[in-house]
Amino acid sequence: MSTLTLRQAPPERLDFLNINPLALKGLSQGEAERLEVGTTRTGVRLGECFSVTLDGSDTLTIEGGHERLDRVGASLSDGTIRVTGDVGQRLGAGMVGGSLTVSGNAGPYAASGATGGTITIAGDAGDYAGGAVYAAKVGLDGATLIIRGTAGAHLGDRMRRGTILAGRAGALAGSRMIAGTVAALSVGDHPGLGMRRGTLLLGTHGRMAETFVETGTHDLVFLRLLAKALRGLSPEHAALLDRPLRRYSGDLATIAKGEIWAAA
Repeated sequence: MSTLTLRQAPPERLDFLNINPLALKGLSQGEAERLEVGTTRTGVRLGECFSVTLDGSDTLTIEGGHERLDRVGASLSDGTIRVTGDVGQRLGAGMVGGSLTVSGNAGPYAASGATGGTITIAGDAGDYAGGAVYAAKVGLDGATLIIRGTAGAHLGDRMRRGTILAGRAGALAGSRMIAGTVAALSVGDHPGLGMRRGTLLLGTHGRMAETFVETGTHDLVFLRLLAKALRGLSPEHAALLDRPLRRYSGDLATIAKGEIWAAA
């Protein structure tokens, strides 16, 4: 297991796009320490903030996270990255495969554009987790994002494929969804606003947009299959499907092929 141990708080925001097990495997310790991770003209090398220990394995542990560590795991295609502590924005953005775990909190745009692998955040996540970054066309695009704590607003904005689980989330969860599944124990106002397709599974929710229409309660095979799929990720979210659910269809302001399932 290769290890990066934080020695001091970063003097500027650091870009960890190219810091992953595969990239470090072919480097000596000295070469790894000289990797540029700074984001300003001053520049910061990896060894200036971290003690580096390499063993050529497929697992990288970052001991001592910080909110200035951006794009951690963003280039991960295989292997495992574990972070003890917090991270900054765009955690796992564009990730292709592998496993990425954070014991603390993450900034905005976690898992944006991620097409594969599993990203787990034990703490909270900022706005637009699994959402589209800036002018991007899509957000989460096939990966699995698990947020044990609370996510900010616009969870899963413009997500196209994949699965997102969250403990709680702010307003506009699932906004502009293209497809995919979002399950949360509680969300704020206007879930699914502007969604085209996709599924939202909610424990409790705030105000529903007027462009969603209730279609009654249903007992569908799809719900049993969804419960089976979620059980391996989070029994607490799978339990949402153990009770009668009311279905809302929408958003009628778009093509109205999305659905929201909430407690009846």
